[in-house]
Amino acid sequence: MTKHLYHPETLSVRAGSEMTEFGENSEALFLNSSFRFNSASQAAARFGGSEPGNIYSRFTNPTVTMFQNKLAALEGAEQCVATSTGMSAILACVMALCSAGDHIVASRSIFGTSVQLFSNILARWGLHVTFVSLTNPAEWQSAVTAKTKLFFVETPSNPLTEVCDIRVLADIAHQAGAYLVVDNCFCTPAIQRPLALGADIIIHSATKYIDGQGRCLGGAVLGSKALMEPVYGFLRTAGVTMSAFNAWVFLKGLETLYIRMDAHARNALALATWLELQPGVSRVYYPGLVSHPQHALAMQQQTNGGGIVSFEVKPKTGQTQQEAAWALIDATQLISITANLGDAKSTITHPATTTHSRVTAEARAAAGISDGLVRVAVGLEHIADLKADLSSLTVG
Repeated sequence: MTKHLYHPETLSVRAGSEMTEFGENSEALFLNSSFRFNSASQAAARFGGSEPGNIYSRFTNPTVTMFQNKLAALEGAEQCVATSTGMSAILACVMALCSAGDHIVASRSIFGTSVQLFSNILARWGLHVTFVSLTNPAEWQSAVTAKTKLFFVETPSNPLTEVCDIRVLADIAHQAGAYLVVDNCFCTPAIQRPLALGADIIIHSATKYIDGQGRCLGGAVLGSKALMEPVYGFLRTAGVTMSAFNAWVFLKGLETLYIRMDAHARNALALATWLELQPGVSRVYYPGLVSHPQHALAMQQQTNGGGIVSFEVKPKTGQTQQEAAWALIDATQLISITANLGDAKSTITHPATTTHSRVTAEARAAAGISDGLVRVAVGLEHIADLKADLSSLTVG
């Protein structure tokens, strides 16, 4: 009998769950540090890896395992390794797969803290990084060296929502003997599945849309079992692990992921369309808009445009770009002024002085992040209320 293949929406609710003898219908929360063994020989077998099972919650916990299995099912990955934050997921991936002297090619259009990790921390340990245009495959090809181990991208990018051709970059990476790592934070598997497009590894900040309500920190690395084995080994030793409580919160978040991402995207498209018509806005960045440079590609790789909208505020007479952007942000009464995203609550931030403030002015300019740029992570409020909160843009 052929096993029924469940749809992703069903997997987000049902996949990965394991029931105890008590028959609970919601995943159990195991808030304990260690697990008992039936005998000394079983303890030795567990520690030696010849018998599966839980040992110590730094690297084996039933609640965390359920989260890992559910997210892996949604991304179509063989294995998921959960981490303490999204940044620790990137760190674990690089530390597990690269050594001193190795080379990484990364997009210029990545999160500011990721730039700091590559440039200021990992570089001290002998890792070489070349930053290139996210959207120009020729630059990736030209950057390859004999030491290149990883390609690293965010698509869509933060904050300009640029989109790369995942399959093309995967082909270039594989020809060079490297792996393509895709940060899928903005889309989640509800909108985009990079492994199906040729990527080797997926990074997540579970803090964002996977949680969906701004409660907990967490991250994840996903890919084949062969690639995840060293990532798991690094995590087991270094301890950048996800807590059981946070995993339980993320499990609940995944149950509503598909309906939430659809609602975020509908609101974001409506807001982006409205922003394009406002005299106080000079440009809008959103993959769901026909005006977006990679709109056609985005609609091939994604089911919708996602929930992030960025735009350039047009300065009034006598204003600098930053003054205009800050004035708009300070005029809001509903939208939360915070750099986090993926929350049910809409958030607004000025990337140049927040998320990318530690990046040099030259690097920000190269990435297209101007002083007039504002990023809105569109939440689940009524769209009319969001437009009203940005009503100062209706005046040129």
